[in-house]
Amino acid sequence: MRRYESYKDSGVEWLGEVPHCWDVKKVKNIFHLIAEPAAKNNQCELLSVYTDIGVKPRAELEERGNKASTTDGYWVVKKGDIVVNKLLAWMGAIGLSEYDGVTSPAYDILRPYKKINGKFFHYLFRTPLCLSEFKKNSRGIMDMRLRLYFEELGNIYIPFPSYPEQQKIAQFLDDKTAKIDQALDLAEKQIALLKEHKQILIQNAVTRGLNPDVPLKDSGVKWTGQVPEHWDIKRFRNLFDFGKGLSITKENLQDEGIPCVNYGEVHSRYGFEVIPERDALKCVDSKYLVFNNSMLNKGDFVFADTSEDIEGSGNFTYLNSSTRIFAGYHTVITRLKITAIHRYIAYYFDSLSFRNQIRNKVKGVKVFSITQSILKGTFVLLPNLKEQQQIADYLDTQTAKIDQAIALKTAHIEKLKEYKSVLINDVVTGKVQV
Repeated sequence: MRRYESYKDSGVEWLGEVPHCWDVKKVKNIFHLIAEPAAKNNQCELLSVYTDIGVKPRAELEERGNKASTTDGYWVVKKGDIVVNKLLAWMGAIGLSEYDGVTSPAYDILRPYKKINGKFFHYLFRTPLCLSEFKKNSRGIMDMRLRLYFEELGNIYIPFPSYPEQQKIAQFLDDKTAKIDQALDLAEKQIALLKEHKQILIQNAVTRGLNPDVPLKDSGVKWTGQVPEHWDIKRFRNLFDFGKGLSITKENLQDEGIPCVNYGEVHSRYGFEVIPERDALKCVDSKYLVFNNSMLNKGDFVFADTSEDIEGSGNFTYLNSSTRIFAGYHTVITRLKITAIHRYIAYYFDSLSFRNQIRNKVKGVKVFSITQSILKGTFVLLPNLKEQQQIADYLDTQTAKIDQAIALKTAHIEKLKEYKSVLINDVVTGKVQV
């Protein structure tokens, strides 16, 4: 992309050089602060500003927050206003309203003095460089208490191209970012399909085996259906002994000592191993060595007994090394009483056949509890050892291919996001000409 013919020093550190034909103005010379209370018993659209999507009607996004019982006295917002969440402006909670409505008095409403292209400033205000300047000018003793008041916001210098140039830039970015967003959406859908394919692959392998011609029988287990006739179906309680993680709090954790895997680590990984050197786990003092039942042995499984998401019910990991390590708070330890291929068991635990058994039994609203009793009542499918190994080897190979494809798509998404961010920044600050 080409640059402008000539540039000048903006006199603003964060902005650097700007095109010679552009002005640089303070925010307060472009916008003024509006505080227009809404009428009583108004039926206006309630608007909010979000860091990821900008200004949207709350009715479209009810899951993001509770609706106010009344909007009497809320600030009136007109199409073309800039809405600023003073508390989160430095994180991107600022944007152009394309709606008439009302919004919380906790927000600031900026209205332009004269005709501008609001979309240009929407793009500008949400760039990382501009947000960094917002943070620098916010007041507060810690990040989550920072507030950007108009007194400070109004004194920030920003680029101000001519109105036709603003229009041209906004239209260019609308077109370009729409195409990038389409590519992002496609990549995310492809990842979702890959994950679904992986889940189906695991489910089929651990419930039907690898031989499509094997005789089948009814498993009698919900969400499982028919299984190979020669497979065993065992209650969890008959296959595993149980242990319990250390009854400790976060205050008991330290940087040195014996590594300890807590429910947070279990919740955040679907992998099948814990390597303390890699995972940088917190530790506990050696005085806890007296609690032998909470010490993990190689092959022991650890379930998170608490989840804030029912989809996370049944999250687990298992120790695939001989490192001394504890299971921590909010965990359940399960130890095989029989000889089995741990990798196969792990794949079975990750299948819909097993996870749905748990999800059907857990109770809760915001926090779901996965108890020993729930685990004991589930069923586990057991082929012979040779088949367990074959299934585990097959799934290792096939899921690795899927994981590699997901990693490539994820890297592609990150590159698209980076390109989008750099493009917007370079265009709205005049580093390139459209």
